Amino acid sequence: MCGIAGLLSAAGDADLKKRVARMLQAVAHRGPNDEGAWTNAAGNCVLGHRRLSIIDLAGGHQPMANEDETVWISFNGCIYNYEDLARELRQLGHKFQSHSDTEVILHAYEQWGGDCVRRFNGMWAFAIWDERRRQLFCSRDRLGVKPFYYVWENGNFAFASEIKALFASGATEPQADVDGLRQYLTFQFCLGERTLFRNVLKLEPGCNLVLKQDVPPEISRYWDIPGEVDLEHTEDWFLDRIEALLQDAVRLRLRADVPLGTHLSGGLDSSAVLSLARNLLGAETSIKTFTGAFREGSAFDETRHAKLMSRAANSEYIEIYLTAEDFRDSIEKIIWFMDEPAAGPGVFPQYLVSKLASQNVTVVLGGQGGDEIFLGYARYLIAYLEECLKGAIDDTAGRAQYVATLSTIVPSLPDLQTYMPMLTSFWSEGLFEEPARRYYRLMDRFSQSSGLLHPDFKADEGRTFEEFRAVFEGNRARSMINRISYFDLKTHLQSLLHVEDRTSMAWALESRVPLLDYRLVEQMAVIPPVVKFRNGQLKYLFRKAIRNLVPQEILNRRDKMGFPVPLNRWLQNELREFVADTLLSERCRGRGLFDHAALQKTLASTQTFSRSLWGALCLELWHRQFLDR
Repeated sequence: MCGIAGLLSAAGDADLKKRVARMLQAVAHRGPNDEGAWTNAAGNCVLGHRRLSIIDLAGGHQPMANEDETVWISFNGCIYNYEDLARELRQLGHKFQSHSDTEVILHAYEQWGGDCVRRFNGMWAFAIWDERRRQLFCSRDRLGVKPFYYVWENGNFAFASEIKALFASGATEPQADVDGLRQYLTFQFCLGERTLFRNVLKLEPGCNLVLKQDVPPEISRYWDIPGEVDLEHTEDWFLDRIEALLQDAVRLRLRADVPLGTHLSGGLDSSAVLSLARNLLGAETSIKTFTGAFREGSAFDETRHAKLMSRAANSEYIEIYLTAEDFRDSIEKIIWFMDEPAAGPGVFPQYLVSKLASQNVTVVLGGQGGDEIFLGYARYLIAYLEECLKGAIDDTAGRAQYVATLSTIVPSLPDLQTYMPMLTSFWSEGLFEEPARRYYRLMDRFSQSSGLLHPDFKADEGRTFEEFRAVFEGNRARSMINRISYFDLKTHLQSLLHVEDRTSMAWALESRVPLLDYRLVEQMAVIPPVVKFRNGQLKYLFRKAIRNLVPQEILNRRDKMGFPVPLNRWLQNELREFVADTLLSERCRGRGLFDHAALQKTLASTQTFSRSLWGALCLELWHRQFLDR
């Protein structure tokens, strides 16, 4: 895991080296073990690198070149199947000078060109300068675990792992992107290649970028989530396949030359990853697990389940309890590391649990992505419940597009016991609208608090919805549940992976996410909805696949809530002054984003700390960190 940066100048720039040095300083936290930079003979391309040493500690210095130094790379990530690829490449005649996965990428590029990325199983963002072709070849992994940002303007190209490095390069100045702000206020993430900064784009997951001088970047998609359904195999066949892929995904991610541990929340995903790691490593190998919690009641404290799983796996259990003071002391730092806010308040505990993990290990495995690929969110059940109700009224429930009927979904409804407020809001208007519109309402974080927006900055809901629809209907999926899953993998998951990357790299910690092995994603995508979401059961196949891996008490949990943060309680007490001082300040008022009187009324009430209020707080702190400077 590392930080990458680089510049390609159309006309040449004598200061390129100095500018890249500033970029590397901006992402120094990502790579404390080593630093390097390389300039091509023409002096118009500079690649930079900050290294966190994980594999081949002595021989993995970057930027790295092939034997004749015609191909150079700056790489962030890990290619988990690098040993298998190295053996294949040696048989094809390639000579290796190191034991690093970085050199495997170089030789794979020599052998297969840009198609090499189709052979990788891992997480990556890299840039390769090809001297023969006089081009820069860049790539990002299939699911977007590793970030890649860039600016292209007037023939000049800058790229980096974090946006702040682009500002350090002088390639662009921090300015707010109005459409990005509107998307963030709606979803708490930006769609597609957009960011909150004007002129700053992100290379989308599963895409390559090729750049030649004086020509705009050419972007191509080398991978996407399958849209067709496999109707040939049985549920038992799918189950065997999922079990085998789960084990192999964890096996590959245990490869490291440094200490390794796991996140542990007490839920299905992290518990399954820990159990598989224990089985693969054997009883003799020590495993450390890391858990975060709050003392504000059982709804915010899952340590009982985490300890249960830790005992079952015989791991060394390490926990941390977080406070309102921790939040106040760290939230501005978190916004700085994030570059742009994304997702919900879970970023706060994840940041400090990552710090805890970094004090004990260098690599940590987690369960990120399990809810998206195995269908674990309650909103999936809410959305499908409406479909079942509509099918029952229209007498069309027997048609193929329905995963379940109203009667068969009933046993799954207790999973919604804690989601009555969401149901009330969701069904208050628009019942039985088209699927895209209904899921848009479930994902809209700001509609119930749109009065907080300044009249001059009312979200353009029509435009935002059409941008949403383009993604929601972006593949060939027919069933609603598959379209929902596709949208979340393309968008919501990206915000969670953004958090995953920044909160871990802030502490020079490599985070690996085995449940997002692309083979698992592909397999789950083609399983018929009637199998993987049978009778509306959340994580139906996953529960069956891990039934012998985790204790029954964890397997049968229905109270898992992600990583809840007691912000509502804190807002009424310890954080009241901090939040009010931030959102009611003259600086915030002068930005023209929010209605000052509405904010004041909201903060004076005893209502829950809504996601819209969270979004407003993050945006104001983001302005202070990046735009005010």
